Amino acid sequence: MFKGFKEFIMRGNVIDLAVAVVIGAAFTAVVTAIVDGIFNPLIAALFNADSLANSMVVHIGKAEISFGLVLAAIINFLLIAAVVYFVFVVPINKMKEAQERRRKSGITAEDEADPVTELDMLTEIRDLLATREGGAKHTL
Repeated sequence: MFKGFKEFIMRGNVIDLAVAVVIGAAFTAVVTAIVDGIFNPLIAALFNADSLANSMVVHIGKAEISFGLVLAAIINFLLIAAVVYFVFVVPINKMKEAQERRRKSGITAEDEADPVTELDMLTEIRDLLATREGGAKHTL
């Protein structure tokens, strides 16, 4: 039972998910601070209220409908979506496109990690010339 649990925990996707949740929580705090500290006061100033959540309130009997609160949530969502798109999705798509171009051109990741040097090329040329001349290898 513990072995299965250990395998489950050690899977890469579980660790990645845990990191994503922690980063997401921290990121939410940053976006909330931006919305509460910058956008809410600016929009609330337009509606002459102390905060966006307290603006655009419609009273119907004893009930209150707070359009400002909904607008604040929409702005928060759009900011998070924009940052996720421009910080994560666009760079990952660019990286995938670059990998696809390299794959189509025949360059593998191993080739990039271990590029051919001048010495490698000269050694290969020497060996080819030696093969053409009858198998005698020359030393440098």
